[in-house]
Amino acid sequence: MRKDLKEKVVKRRKSSNQVNLASKESDKQEDKNTNVELKYGPMPTFPNQRVFARGVMILATLAIVYFTSKSEKETFLARQKEQVQGRGQNVVCSADYTKELDAFPGCVPEKCGRFVSDRLVSDAEADQLLDIAKRGLALGKTDGAAAILDLHTGALSMGKHFVNVYSLNKTGQVFTLQEFAIYRVVRTKIQQAVAHHFHLAAEVLYLTHPTFFSQLTSKPAVTLHDEYWHPHVDKDTYVSFHYTSLLYLSNHGSDFEGGRFKFLESDNSTVVVEPRKGRVSMFTSGKENVHFIEPITSGVRYALTVSFTCDKKYAISDPSGS
Repeated sequence: MRKDLKEKVVKRRKSSNQVNLASKESDKQEDKNTNVELKYGPMPTFPNQRVFARGVMILATLAIVYFTSKSEKETFLARQKEQVQGRGQNVVCSADYTKELDAFPGCVPEKCGRFVSDRLVSDAEADQLLDIAKRGLALGKTDGAAAILDLHTGALSMGKHFVNVYSLNKTGQVFTLQEFAIYRVVRTKIQQAVAHHFHLAAEVLYLTHPTFFSQLTSKPAVTLHDEYWHPHVDKDTYVSFHYTSLLYLSNHGSDFEGGRFKFLESDNSTVVVEPRKGRVSMFTSGKENVHFIEPITSGVRYALTVSFTCDKKYAISDPSGS
């Protein structure tokens, strides 16, 4: 009995010694690993490191969400860097727009929508019209972000009001007969393009008021006329409008930043037209084409709005300077 007990004690001691030896070897290995010199030195540490790392991750996530959601809600009808021969987008006509046009046979569009072309107006014509706009608008000094020049009525932004541009030059005409001729040629081209795209007879379309040059800058708004960035419907703003067109006379991204034209869809997504010198954008003027212009952040944006009506009583003549 004593012999058996003695053997058990011996076995326990041997087992305990083996565990102790294994533990010591493990400690030695751990010390060895701990004392290894890192090739590029220890990792840097600073106060609130964990909070900072979490902040960076949150910002990165928000940035991804922002740019992803933006790209999903914004599509392009025409970018500034591309030359568009002709690109359109059909939309459903609003009921009140169609009902009104039923009173004007031959002036109802085959389909409502938008259309963009960079091949309609030549570079030389765009440059000549830009020169007219700059010289005319320079005669007035507007206080706010938006200024207009209407060659038909002579209306020119001055301070918070309007003056007659033709009354400012007592020695002769402000613009030459050749400049009025260029204006008429371009207007006629646009009118024919509107008629062609919407499948109308050109003679049922009439130039209407207001048709004007615009100059937009990043100045703060002073009057309601300066707040060009609000979504709106042309037909609600101007009862005479049935078809709207815009001829851009400066380039988004080089002459100015911001100022992109956006159609606002019913789901709050937008369809974007980036201004390009010589680019013509045309669209039906009803509620199917709610739109706005992004605020200008720098530079100067020039454009010519040319509007058409189907109602002859709202027709205007080409400008003559008299």
